[in-house]
Amino acid sequence: MTVTGRGADAVPKRSSPASGTRRVPPGPPFWAGPSLFKKLATDRLGMMTLAATYGDAARLSIGPKTLYFFNHPDHAKHVLADNSGNYHKGVGLVQARRAIGDGLLTSEGDLWRKQRRMIQPVFQNKRISQQAGVIAKEAANLVDRLRAHAGGQPVDVVQEMTSLSLGVLGRTLLDADLGAFSSIGHSFEAVQDQAMFELVTLSKVPMWVPLPKQLRFRRARGELQRIVDHLVADRLGRSGGGGDDVMSRLIASTRQEADPRVGRQRMRDELVTLLLAGHETTASTLSWTFYLIDRHPEVRERLHAEAVEVLGDRLPAYEDLHRLKYTAMVVEEVMRLYPPVWMLPREAQGDDEIGGYRVPAGSDVLISPYTLHRHPAFWDAPDRFDPDRFDPDRPTGRPRYAYIPFGAGPRFCVGNHLGMMEATFVIAMVARDLRLAGVPGHRVVPEPMLSLRVRGGLPMSVHSATGTRVPRPRAGSRQGGE
Repeated sequence: MTVTGRGADAVPKRSSPASGTRRVPPGPPFWAGPSLFKKLATDRLGMMTLAATYGDAARLSIGPKTLYFFNHPDHAKHVLADNSGNYHKGVGLVQARRAIGDGLLTSEGDLWRKQRRMIQPVFQNKRISQQAGVIAKEAANLVDRLRAHAGGQPVDVVQEMTSLSLGVLGRTLLDADLGAFSSIGHSFEAVQDQAMFELVTLSKVPMWVPLPKQLRFRRARGELQRIVDHLVADRLGRSGGGGDDVMSRLIASTRQEADPRVGRQRMRDELVTLLLAGHETTASTLSWTFYLIDRHPEVRERLHAEAVEVLGDRLPAYEDLHRLKYTAMVVEEVMRLYPPVWMLPREAQGDDEIGGYRVPAGSDVLISPYTLHRHPAFWDAPDRFDPDRFDPDRPTGRPRYAYIPFGAGPRFCVGNHLGMMEATFVIAMVARDLRLAGVPGHRVVPEPMLSLRVRGGLPMSVHSATGTRVPRPRAGSRQGGE
């Protein structure tokens, strides 16, 4: 979209990252602060896109806050990897801590390193490969649920993908049936709303103020704590906390806390964070995938053909991942256009220089995968949906940090392999058996919360992929991972 005029919405000339001779990045004038604040509250993607119009570095002054926006692969590499020790989690995630606690997403320093070491073994490739059968069965259940609506009223794909992702998360990481907790999705809606409210208000509104949003959040937080307490009690009752999944490791880790109350709170924070981050990002990616392939029939047909060739009428196995090549390319292109983590905020702990620009200690630094993935210097026709740009046999010459859907550096997403396997299996199985079609007239709008999701749901009608009913996978056929 072309923006004209003066002030916060004016479009300046782009500057080259190599020409960073100015000590202060360009940006809107200070008196544009109210306009920027409105964008922060109502159009956060628009604010990132506006910042990118100033070049690969921009300064955004919003009241007492000055945000430093950097949008070049070299900048991302510097902040997220090379000099990551100088950057803690920043605006948005700092405020989100009041909503979701000190889990792996928001913690820092020794606590974060301890949490990461504790959870890392659960996501090793060998263990993840053993979960392929569980994911395939959950995907088959999803296809059955969708098939039941064929020819009927539209289904909300966002809701279906959320239920699927929670089911996979529970089975693979917690050895629990999260489907028993019908309130979990609504509770996380309230948590995300509160996290964004904390961002916009910079946590200046006390939690006790009885605003409707805050009252809803407090009820949701209590419900989530009840759910995680139930999960822990159930695990202790079944096995005394033994095992090698996330739940078992959390129980063992928190037992080492000198203060039992601290241990209980840390376990709650970790589980709430895991439940939120573990399902929200994958559900968002899957929702955007079905939206995009409906708009590109040629992509849908290639997905269907590959799934039929690779899978036949059986469930997928771990060994099929490398054979579902085009399906993986589609997932990667979806995450380019709609990265589940759309912004990576950091706070500089000491003075630094990025791209020739001075960044004072205490500054809020923003790296946005959403704009970086659309940078015209590194992506041809950046707004076009084109999975072939991720063909592994086609050299690109793009810098490594031009594409960071899972973040980068020490805080690279620990669950990336599990998420990719889940998305690949689900897309292949749905594309093989079904066709999801958007509802005419329904406007699809991105909503940048803690993840980049579809605002208000995604109604789609369900049809057979081939015009005839596709049978379920054969009984006794080879099961994924078994």
